[in-house]
Amino acid sequence: MRKVFFILSVLVFNLLFPSEKIVIGIAGGTGCGKTTLAKKIQEAFPGQSVLISQDSYYKDLSSLSSSEREKVNFDHPDALDFGLLQEHLKALKQGIQIEKPIYNFGTHSRESFTEIVGPNRLIIIEGILLFAVPEVREQCDLKIFVDTDDDTRLLRRMERDMQERSRTFLSVKHQYLTTVKPMHEAFVQPSKKYADIIVPHGGENQVALSVILSKLQTVAKD
Repeated sequence: MRKVFFILSVLVFNLLFPSEKIVIGIAGGTGCGKTTLAKKIQEAFPGQSVLISQDSYYKDLSSLSSSEREKVNFDHPDALDFGLLQEHLKALKQGIQIEKPIYNFGTHSRESFTEIVGPNRLIIIEGILLFAVPEVREQCDLKIFVDTDDDTRLLRRMERDMQERSRTFLSVKHQYLTTVKPMHEAFVQPSKKYADIIVPHGGENQVALSVILSKLQTVAKD
């Protein structure tokens, strides 16, 4: 039944949106595979799509001391500048380029320079809290939730933070138990109800990807 609903949801997608810029929101818990799915969609539409990460919109904490920064709950919606993200999505849909902030996870601050992102046919935005924030959720024309089991997500989170963000095992473990898991249960998992499409088994679900790409290709040609 779930697969039937999934297929029907995508089949009507091209009937729901006229030939305008389309915002595709991809959400899900940490390590679920949403970035993988987002990149695969972008790669399928070279020159027709842009990809933005929610993580670029973390608030600048350069005014706080190191000890104060360590106390910030980075998995709570308040840690992100969703107002700016909403403005940027609106601008891109209107054909206006934006200056996307660049966040430094080592210092928990924004770089002094930005990245120019121009509008395109498909605007892909991915992040764990996208559907939990009404003003951002409402900007998404198609909402995809990537659903992956908790053990897999935890292992991916630990690997990423230790390899890419120079975190220790103990710090990753502490953050996961004190903020990541509780915030997932409070905000991320409940936001799944707003999704138009739920992709099980992560970003490597080739069946789901092929169906999504097939329908997006139809829309992109309009």
